[in-house]
Amino acid sequence: MSSEGRSCPIHYRYTPESLCQAPETLTEDVLYVIGGLYGNTLALDEIEAMAAAEEAEGRRVKLLFNGDFNWFNASDELFSEVNQRVLRHDAMLGNVEYELAHPSNGAGCGCAYPEFVASDVVSRSNRIMARLQAVADRHSDIQAQLAGLARFRCMIFGGLKVLILHGDPESLAGWGLSYESFAQGNNDQLAAWFRATGADIMLCTHTCLPLIWQGVVDGRPRQVLNNGSAGMGNLMSDSRGLIARLSTTKPFNAPVAGIITGRTQLSLMPVRFDQQAWRAQFDALWPAGSDAELSYRARIVSGTDLSTEALYFSAGVSA
Repeated sequence: MSSEGRSCPIHYRYTPESLCQAPETLTEDVLYVIGGLYGNTLALDEIEAMAAAEEAEGRRVKLLFNGDFNWFNASDELFSEVNQRVLRHDAMLGNVEYELAHPSNGAGCGCAYPEFVASDVVSRSNRIMARLQAVADRHSDIQAQLAGLARFRCMIFGGLKVLILHGDPESLAGWGLSYESFAQGNNDQLAAWFRATGADIMLCTHTCLPLIWQGVVDGRPRQVLNNGSAGMGNLMSDSRGLIARLSTTKPFNAPVAGIITGRTQLSLMPVRFDQQAWRAQFDALWPAGSDAELSYRARIVSGTDLSTEALYFSAGVSA
């Protein structure tokens, strides 16, 4: 079996102890963490409109794209638009951006897919990446900007230490904070990561399915939010995207799910973009039988098989 698309390049890796050594202090009132936009400009329109609506009510909003804002935008026009618009805000590397900026020999898509992901899905992702890399190679200015992005960020918000990742606390493309890992039971690993990083909250994306976890480690409440995808459907019969929102104020519209820790509200907010326009854009680039159509169109149309109730995980006290 080929390792392309399943292996984790050494330069994707870091140590949990290194992640929160010099946290930034966030001065805005609201933080949007936007993972997995996947080149969806209609979702980007809506996210920027959401932020503008909050700012009109007097709240300062920071947008942070935590990787994989590229994927389906495999045309020169869309590649330029997505990256120019995202990079006006704040952004981090996802494995997609890493492989667009400086491809890793033998990494394929850089997804580090686990064994439970079917080989045909992995092969299709590798080919999607190759097509997108051919586009990126015609935009060296954007590649240079992407190359300068960080792999992780740590911020102080509302008195809490917030660790923002693409994958997990050991790798840019790690699956340790995936829905599947939580479903199998990963509380011991989580406790170890929280102790090593000192984080109160971890926000991530990469693995495509959303979740909210809360527990207590060493007497402190801790939380994990994975927003799934900002640019694709995440829930059962629901084609809306999701982003993570942190604030000490209530969301301006209803979240799909959320929890409160201290004064901070953590929410998964729906992104209600123009579905008809998005599907037309997607179908023009990825017609029937193409790699992205086979892997993603059903989800774009119908969402996943997750219910809202299934998003929540919790753990008992870890001393």
